[in-house]
Amino acid sequence: MSEWVESPLAQLVTFQKGRKVDTSPFDGDGYAPYLGASGIEGGDDGFAATRLAVLAKSTDTLMLWDGERSGLVGYGRQGVVASTVSKLSPSDKVEPKYLYYALSERFDWIQHRRTGTGVPHVPKDLGRLLRLRYPKQRTIQKRIATILTGIDTAIEKTEALIAKYQQIKAGLMHDLFTRGVLPNGQLRPPREQAPELYQETTIGWIPDEWRVECASTLCSLITKGTTPASDEMWQEGDGIRFLRVDNLTFDGQLSYDASNFKIAVKTHLGDLARSRCLPGDVLTNIVGPPLGKVGVISEQTGEVNINQAIAVFRPRDGLHPGFLLQWLTTETVKRWFLQRAKQTSGQLNLTLAMCQELPVPSMGIHEQELILARAQGCERLIQSEWGKLRSLKGQKSGLMHDLLTGKVHAEALEPETVDG
Repeated sequence: MSEWVESPLAQLVTFQKGRKVDTSPFDGDGYAPYLGASGIEGGDDGFAATRLAVLAKSTDTLMLWDGERSGLVGYGRQGVVASTVSKLSPSDKVEPKYLYYALSERFDWIQHRRTGTGVPHVPKDLGRLLRLRYPKQRTIQKRIATILTGIDTAIEKTEALIAKYQQIKAGLMHDLFTRGVLPNGQLRPPREQAPELYQETTIGWIPDEWRVECASTLCSLITKGTTPASDEMWQEGDGIRFLRVDNLTFDGQLSYDASNFKIAVKTHLGDLARSRCLPGDVLTNIVGPPLGKVGVISEQTGEVNINQAIAVFRPRDGLHPGFLLQWLTTETVKRWFLQRAKQTSGQLNLTLAMCQELPVPSMGIHEQELILARAQGCERLIQSEWGKLRSLKGQKSGLMHDLLTGKVHAEALEPETVDG
């Protein structure tokens, strides 16, 4: 097995902080990609003049030096290093990609040692404070980096597939809510082919047999939540779930990991009875940004309560809760709310009146179920990929710690066994 050694970071890299230079949103002669907080992760920070600039090579590790995410690292980028970023060029003791992963694994360690009373930044003596363990043989370092790169590649492919499916779903949702689904399971012909099948309404062109009604007509209750007035109303352990905006998602899957507040049953049935949510109720946030987070209460969820930033819609018998949930996720609804939202100190707020006036396409329950089935089919593909992504990220997190500390020997793993 390989021998491991430990050294201060300063003995493994040369630090060079970026400089302030002219920047531009456009490329041109004498300009290169600007590597700031987004650029170091592959995002778009625009372009910057190369004259007198600090330039990064693809083998350098870039570390965000200033700001809330200081300590964040990127790799494989070439361009102009921003003044908030430091370039770490590896010595011949360490493989460039191994260095990147080793520093990625120490992100939390660096975050807890940030300095500065205003804008936080990486401690100036990080090179002395941070010590890294690494295999003395660079071939072992390279093998570790190859294994972790394999997982990163699988993660990137999965993220790309999720983005593709989300685009497909967005197009499908537009078709479903403008053309609907016939009893045979097929979408109606496009309006360009059969204009006689459609009518123009306040929400655009829809099938002639549909109607547009206000949410207040289709729901027996539309209200918002309230935050408990006293700390005594909160409860540890057993109790009624109290949902916040964090618990809602853009795809309608309630997330209980985000926050897990509980209130006493007597509070749920007493002081907060107005916002008591039952199975079949549909939720959306009315405070943002962003707006458009949703959720639906199922039988498995049971009764819950909500805070003042969430509105609840209780559909009548003629409106399927799943159909309403899908409608709330459409671009049509998002635009409708954004055009009417009140903005105060950077915060977007919807009123209950806006929720009650929301236009909803109305048709028979059977067609709603057909529309819902098509939308859910696409959503299942997306959720399946999200599951794979969570699994890959968990695998990477565990392997990073084990491989970079020597707990698991890289010689015992084949790179292809972890490449999705």
